[in-house]
Formats: sequence, C-alpha cells, structure tokens
Amino acid sequence: MIGMSRSFALEYGEFGIRVNTILPGVIETRLAKAFDGAARETILRSTPLQRFGAPQEIGYAVLYLSAASGAFVTGASLVVDGGFSIASH
Repeated sequence: MIGMSRSFALEYGEFGIRVNTILPGVIETRLAKAFDGAARETILRSTPLQRFGAPQEIGYAVLYLSAASGAFVTGASLVVDGGFSIASH
C-alpha cells in the first residue's frame, strides 16, 4: 500500500493530485473490543501512549492531509499508532 501510494504520488503530482497513506494503530472499534484482556494489556504495554486510539484521531489525520495544512504533503505515510511502531517489542 505504501509503495502504491508513493507511486501514485509521483505519477499524479503534476496534476495537483496528492496521495498519502495513514497507518493506524489499534483504534477503539468493534475489532479492538474483540481482543481479550491479556491481548489488550500486551498492546497497551507496547504502546508508549498507553491507550488505544479514538476513531476521531484517525479523522484528524485525514483532515490534516486533506486541508490546506497538508497542501504540500504527498507520498507520505502518516503513522497514527500512539508510538506502537517505534516501541521495542
């Protein structure tokens, strides 16, 4: 997905089309509620912010990328995971 997004960003940038990728962590949704207590604890211990993300936090990332604030951003992968991907596992 990341490679495809970057390719599209290169291909369509000249037309003013921006392509970015959002890489979410565990977000508090029905899927996250399916984790048992032990799995939830393991994930939380491995997440520097010590919580699951809220759905609206992904929306804020989308808003940033689609608003004027992100107008010069293309080919980027925005990680929205509370630090999970940088923590040692």
